[in-house]
Amino acid sequence: MDATPYLLVQLSDPHITHPGKLICGRVDTAAALRHAVERVLQIRPRPVAVLVSGDLVDAGHPAEYAQLRELLLPLIEARLPLALLPGNHDARGPLQEAFAGLANVHRGEPGAAAIQYALDLPGPLRLVVLDSLMPGRPEGGFDDARLAQAQGLLAERHGIPTLVALHHPPHTTGLAAMDAMALQQGLAGFEALISRHPQVQRVVCGHLHRMTLGQVAHAPVISAPSTAHQVALDLAPDAPLAIALEPAGWLIHAWGPGLPLVSHLAHAGHPEVIPDL
Repeated sequence: MDATPYLLVQLSDPHITHPGKLICGRVDTAAALRHAVERVLQIRPRPVAVLVSGDLVDAGHPAEYAQLRELLLPLIEARLPLALLPGNHDARGPLQEAFAGLANVHRGEPGAAAIQYALDLPGPLRLVVLDSLMPGRPEGGFDDARLAQAQGLLAERHGIPTLVALHHPPHTTGLAAMDAMALQQGLAGFEALISRHPQVQRVVCGHLHRMTLGQVAHAPVISAPSTAHQVALDLAPDAPLAIALEPAGWLIHAWGPGLPLVSHLAHAGHPEVIPDL
C-alpha cells in the first residue's frame, strides 16, 4: 500500500504592503512571502493545496492585493490549489477582485457577504473555510448568518474528517494584547458548532503571528506563525503589543494511510540537514 502522505501547507499573515514599503520600517513582507513560496514549491511530496489564513495584506488596498497576486503566482502556475480567507487587515471586495479568473484559487462566491466555502481534499479530508472578519475592527466574530452557513457546510459531509480554518483564534492564549483581538462575537455559537460535528479533527487559525496550541470543544486549535514577523512572546497581563524579529514559518498538515492528521511547524531559511551516518 502506498504510504505517501497528503500535505496541506498553511501560510499565514503575510501582511503584503505597497511595493517598497516595510512594516515598521524594518520588515520586508514581500521578500518574506517570496521566500516562503519558493520553499513551498520545494516540499516533497507535493502539497495537495495551500491555505493562506488571513491578513493577506496590510491595509486592504487593491495595490497590495495586486502585489500579493504576483507573489503567489508561482503557486498558481504550479497548479497548486490556493484557499484564501480574510483577516482583520483584509477587505473582501478587493481580495476577490484581485484573484478573479484564476483557476484553482478559492475565495468564496463573488459578492457574497462572507468568504466561506469547503474543499474536498484527497485522503479524504474536508477543508471548511470560515470568515471571521468584522470590517473596521481588529477582533473577530460570527453573526447568525455566517454560523448558519458554516453549519450547512459541515453538515454536507458529516462522515468525512474535517479541518476548519478561520483567521481569529477561538480561545485565549495569555498574550493579552492579542486576546483582546481574538474571536469575540459569536464565540459561544462557534464552540457549539464545533461540538455538534465530531468529524472536525482540527481547527487552524492565524492572527497571532505565533504557533500556539489550544482547544475548542473536542478539537485541537493550532495557530500558524507569520511568514514575515512574529508577535513578541510576553505573557505578562500588561504586556504591550510588540513585534519580534524571530524566524518566520508556516505549518504543514499531513495525513494519509496509517497517518492521523499531524501538524508540523516549518521555519523559514535553508537549514542545513546532517545525514545520520
